Amino acid sequence: MSNPDPAWSLGSDDDFVLEDDDTFGLGEIESGDLPPFDDSPSLMPANETSPPPHVDGDDAFGLSAPATIAHAAAAMPIMPREDTRVTEQPVPRITIHAVCDRHEIADIIAGISADRRMARAEISVESGGIEAAVTRFASQASPNLLIIDTLMQGQQMLHNLDRLAQVIEEGTKVVIIGAVNDIALFRELMARGVSEYIVPPMQPLDLIRTVCGLYVNPDKPFAGRVISVIGARGGIGASTIAHNLAWSIAERQESSATLLDLDLSFGTAALDFNQDPPQSIADALMAPDRVDDVFLERVTTKQTQRLQMLTAPATLEREFELDPQSYEMVIERVRRTSPFVVLDLPHVWTSWVKHTLLSADDAIIVAGPDLASLRNTKNIIDLLRSMRPYDSPPAVVLSMTGVPKRPEIPFKDFAEALGAEPVAVIPFDPQLFGMAANNGQMVGEVAAQSKTAIALDALAATLTGRKPVEAKKSSLTDKIPFLKR
Repeated sequence: MSNPDPAWSLGSDDDFVLEDDDTFGLGEIESGDLPPFDDSPSLMPANETSPPPHVDGDDAFGLSAPATIAHAAAAMPIMPREDTRVTEQPVPRITIHAVCDRHEIADIIAGISADRRMARAEISVESGGIEAAVTRFASQASPNLLIIDTLMQGQQMLHNLDRLAQVIEEGTKVVIIGAVNDIALFRELMARGVSEYIVPPMQPLDLIRTVCGLYVNPDKPFAGRVISVIGARGGIGASTIAHNLAWSIAERQESSATLLDLDLSFGTAALDFNQDPPQSIADALMAPDRVDDVFLERVTTKQTQRLQMLTAPATLEREFELDPQSYEMVIERVRRTSPFVVLDLPHVWTSWVKHTLLSADDAIIVAGPDLASLRNTKNIIDLLRSMRPYDSPPAVVLSMTGVPKRPEIPFKDFAEALGAEPVAVIPFDPQLFGMAANNGQMVGEVAAQSKTAIALDALAATLTGRKPVEAKKSSLTDKIPFLKR
């Protein structure tokens, strides 16, 4: 364990490349002020009779990962949607083994294995703390990441970690969940090459972010947020809302966004934005291995300075029977180039649609005030909540409300039956939407002060974590173009 990690690559997961870190341990702490640790001497465990002797050595672990600390002085509250805008890259295909002294910590570690960001990792948990790790890895291969939950303190912990260092293979990252916020202990752990030191209480998302942070690609650390939009039933306006949402993020929130029209046969993004691109997203999906920055630049349509699109071919000349992994690869490549990626998903249920919906940072379900929408929305929400336990719940947009002479489920009853209140209500306004569609414009361009435009801008602000932008009132020169001369 005295050598740094060798650089390695993960086959098809070529975005995750671990590099050497030859400068680790050579300088002072770069982060400035340390977290508020207690300088008072640590108390001995009740069952400890005498302190073990101190083991000398400047780098017993010799790990290559920089040592930082994730201090949780108080339980992290569940943040509201508008404040939770951190995007973590999923971890590569690694092995994670945890040894725990506390049952509650073991339950948290076992629970994060169901999270989408940990889907590629193989996670195992056992009780016994550091002693269990020493016994196991004296005769077995070491994991890529070892998580140690221990109640030991001070010299007792350091002595046992030095024993562990003798049996752990080089290249193993170590995260310790301790019991005391002792600054002297933290410095000793940092000197031994421990990657992270966490002090409970903590939330599962804290640990997920800690693990993800250890495996961020230093060459490509950026990853934009992926927002999936799907209709609870056909003809409810999900595509229209997805397109207007992408436009609002770009133009109202002034943040670069990319719209992906994944309804390959019947997509309407090109029509809605009055575009006729020579290439489409199908070109990328049929050759995902070729997708790089240059390829994306060629197939992407630039609608405005901040909004770009990959439109659907919208042709029936061929059936698109594509590998689900192709969609995943293309979306991953696009999110490396854009802060926000809006996915317009078709109203079908296939393996790739399900996987894409589960993998998105935010999921938006567009429903109507009718029984079919209510049933389908409830089913989708239940699925996402069960398979994404640590993500924000999906948002529901109630669309096409107030249709004349049509019986509807009242908003209050719809929300009560769903168990979640819709985040936005889009009224039935055929004149407004028809005018926007015929002009190849978005609702915010045609009528910026309409209730629909304001609701979409508020939804975009919530998803981006920014304050809603007040739309400028249209002037007389905007309504009569020749007056601008």
